[in-house]
Amino acid sequence: MERADKGLAFMLRYENIAWYENGAVRILDRRVYPTQVSFVTCRSHMEVTQAITDMVTQSAGPYTAAAMGMALAAYECKGMTEEKQKEYLSNAAYTISHARPTTVERMKLIVEGCYAVALKALDEGKDISETIVEHSIRTNNKRYNKIAIMADYLADMFPKKGKIMTQCFGETIVGMMLKKAKEKNCDLKIFCPETRPYFQGARLTASVVHDSGFDVTVITDNMPAFVMQKENIDVFTSAADAICLDGYVVNKIGTFQIAMVAKYFGVPYFVTGAPDQGHPTVDTINIEMRDPEFVLQAMGVRTAMEGVKGYYPSFDITPPELVSGVVTDIGILTPYDLHRYYANKNEGEF
Repeated sequence: MERADKGLAFMLRYENIAWYENGAVRILDRRVYPTQVSFVTCRSHMEVTQAITDMVTQSAGPYTAAAMGMALAAYECKGMTEEKQKEYLSNAAYTISHARPTTVERMKLIVEGCYAVALKALDEGKDISETIVEHSIRTNNKRYNKIAIMADYLADMFPKKGKIMTQCFGETIVGMMLKKAKEKNCDLKIFCPETRPYFQGARLTASVVHDSGFDVTVITDNMPAFVMQKENIDVFTSAADAICLDGYVVNKIGTFQIAMVAKYFGVPYFVTGAPDQGHPTVDTINIEMRDPEFVLQAMGVRTAMEGVKGYYPSFDITPPELVSGVVTDIGILTPYDLHRYYANKNEGEF
């Protein structure tokens, strides 16, 4: 089967995200990459769920991990009766999809697809785990190819010689937008806010940009306004953990404030991704609150006095008036007209 991850950076290849084999799922530990290249081995779908909750994998990584977790769940229950296997897989799908509260709707699409092919494999007497892995590769190929189309539209918004600011780690779109920019002979400098407290921008985005052969500079999270003004940033772009049909964008904490700065300086903000049918309005969003202790340290080194409190919302919400366009696989849409995406029965990213 042809793979859409061919030629992309190390982190974007399927086996280096999450992979099921011989009764275990191996997940690249993005909490320590790139200073360490190590994998967490999960031997049950509950361990996969915990790894997602603990942010062993982040951004779009959990979507691959979820599918591989379903393959592992199939391995766990293979000796049971058919009815018990169905029940076990259904329960596993619910557990895995609810690993993190803000992304439940997208995760449900992944695990429900795995569950459907598992039932078919069960009826046909095929190996369910292998069937789910094959389904995951096809699904990833489909998603990567859709994101490549988005990346093509996004790269058209870049100047031939320009400066781009990102936020957090947009996973596949980062690799694809750089691939398309290279095809269009764009000479780009990328500025990545570090994205505390997990430093996804510094560790993950910057690594993919460097691996892709582009000039990349890491800045701290309190520098975007100065950098946008001083360095004459041309475009601010991010992916999204959810795009509500009413135009509100849910993404890593800090996106909202960068979008405000971009609006002030007249820098366009393009968000990439398909709008989410599961989120018709912004009030359907449940912002995940994570352990505040992470705010009081930096990569394991405590930075605040004992007794000081932390506060850690994982995501924030950017209103549509700050979004220049939503870059989808059918073109760039205004955030006020996202229902049009599904008018022609488009399936979304997943």
